[in-house]
Amino acid sequence: MERTSHWNQVYETKQPDAVSWYQPSPERSMIYIRKFADTTQRIIDIGAGAAFLVDALLAEGYEQLVALDVSSKGFDHAKARLGLRSCLVKWVVADVTLNPDLPSVDLWHDRAALHFLTDAPDQAAYADLAARTVRSGGHLVLGAFAPDGPERCSGLPVQRHNAASLGKLFERAFEPVEQSLEVHHTPTDVEQRFSWAVFRRH
Repeated sequence: MERTSHWNQVYETKQPDAVSWYQPSPERSMIYIRKFADTTQRIIDIGAGAAFLVDALLAEGYEQLVALDVSSKGFDHAKARLGLRSCLVKWVVADVTLNPDLPSVDLWHDRAALHFLTDAPDQAAYADLAARTVRSGGHLVLGAFAPDGPERCSGLPVQRHNAASLGKLFERAFEPVEQSLEVHHTPTDVEQRFSWAVFRRH
């Protein structure tokens, strides 16, 4: 409940284009999703909040979208923006560390949610959920603060990652496919460095 309250307050007090992770165009995410999933496959966006990824995916004809976030208030922004198109998305309000019931997916996407899990048991619960949810041959696309990225975000400590630490976390069920680095510019033009990694489900 503490995690839920924190993020509900964030989305109640800030507009979607005022948070540090805001991207008007989620280019890196879309590059990976286009590469590893076609428009008929099911995609889940972890920590979707009010982000614009669902808009971009709908615009390109992706048909089976699931958005998960611990905050219903973040979804309120996204649903209002999408209007009637919001019914094309399955919205799941849940905490990934508490074993929510999710449909099987072909691609699991997470940009800037995993790094808020700083405790080993929470990270393990996340990895177990991903292993149960992603179909064999499916993909895990992750973007997290890099080792030289921020140490805190939205008033919370974060766990920074590189491709090796992400690989270690998911090695039981996934094999690495590729990795990259990204410099994100916040709405106030502060640089944030991200590690990206893609994994394939065994």
